[in-house]
Amino acid sequence: MRLYSAASEETLRARRLLKEWAGEGLLTQEQYQRLEQETVCDLRTTNIFLRLVLFFFTLIIVGAAVGLFFVVFLSHSSQETAGVFFLIFAAVCYAAAEVVASQAQAYRYGIEEALAVCSVGFLCFGMQAAFFSSRIDSSTSYATESLVPAVGALLSLWIWHRFGFWYAFPATMIFTASLPAYWTPLHATQHVLVAVFYGIGLIGVVVMRSGHRFGYLENVYSLAEALLWLGIYLAINLKLQSLGLSTRWRFGDTWSSFEFSRPFYWTTWGLTWCLPPIVLARGIRQKDRFVIAVGAIAAILTLVSNKPYLGWQRHTWDPIFLGMLLTAVALLLRRWLSRGTGGIRHGFTATRLSGKGKHWMNVGAAVTGLVSPQSITPAPPASSPDPYFGGGQTGGGGAGGHF
Repeated sequence: MRLYSAASEETLRARRLLKEWAGEGLLTQEQYQRLEQETVCDLRTTNIFLRLVLFFFTLIIVGAAVGLFFVVFLSHSSQETAGVFFLIFAAVCYAAAEVVASQAQAYRYGIEEALAVCSVGFLCFGMQAAFFSSRIDSSTSYATESLVPAVGALLSLWIWHRFGFWYAFPATMIFTASLPAYWTPLHATQHVLVAVFYGIGLIGVVVMRSGHRFGYLENVYSLAEALLWLGIYLAINLKLQSLGLSTRWRFGDTWSSFEFSRPFYWTTWGLTWCLPPIVLARGIRQKDRFVIAVGAIAAILTLVSNKPYLGWQRHTWDPIFLGMLLTAVALLLRRWLSRGTGGIRHGFTATRLSGKGKHWMNVGAAVTGLVSPQSITPAPPASSPDPYFGGGQTGGGGAGGHF
């Protein structure tokens, strides 16, 4: 079950929509104030900047407290003992996150997010130190060690479902992607297992999403579905996942020096061309912006990785042609949409209807200015010596250099 009530999250979603509509001029100031009074929520929220500050400060405080505890009380303890205490700290952090979210009514406040993240980290470190720090190098014990990422994936998935933190779902996917490496050394089998895991997750998300159409959970499941589609594509495309391989496919090379078998290699090449249209069709049918974006990204990655797949030589002008192609497609698509009845075709329009994109562009510009102030502020010009006197020490008639 989710920690926050459905009524509270629906109210917050309505307030966000009111801000967007008011920013676009769809509501007058009087209408906005009246509707805002009718959508009062008891949850405590903050802006993105204070949320990040509270998140990182909480991480620093928790890390410093745990480090001080180990220095004072467990400076000479074994790894197994340290692992047990890490497990205790994981339970304490998760309980504190539950208390902050439920009792203080904090919603995306940064503090409960940092505590939940610390609980996942402490749990993984604790299990590794307590149970697998002195393992014997064997296939059985190494396979058993996969319990660490498995438990990390389960806890991250629970945090995503319980608190609604969107970044917990990619963490679940990362933990899941690391599991096959513990079970088999074959890279082909690892790719297949990761794609199967993501496919099972995709089916589950699609089934659960069907019952929350146009609700406050629509965006949550939409992002999860988009990430799973992207994960499946990354698992299938060998030229994106196997960048560390020293061998490359060339026509005329012997297959014994190649990492993957010939049928598997060309099957994945065909799937890289089949998957982007499927994702785009799914996104267009659902009118889902996230899924459409993933389909477009997958199509671009297919074009980029096609030459390495076929063993063709890559040229420096390839990115130029790709940019020209994408620009032409964007202009044609915008022109086609604008020529529809009222600038709309099948429920799609090229006109911006919401201020959400503008808001995130302003946030990104502010973050960029904070991160790289030196790249924006020009450096002062270097001083040059006097071109006429050359900085001499003496002048004419016994005068000094300052005369």
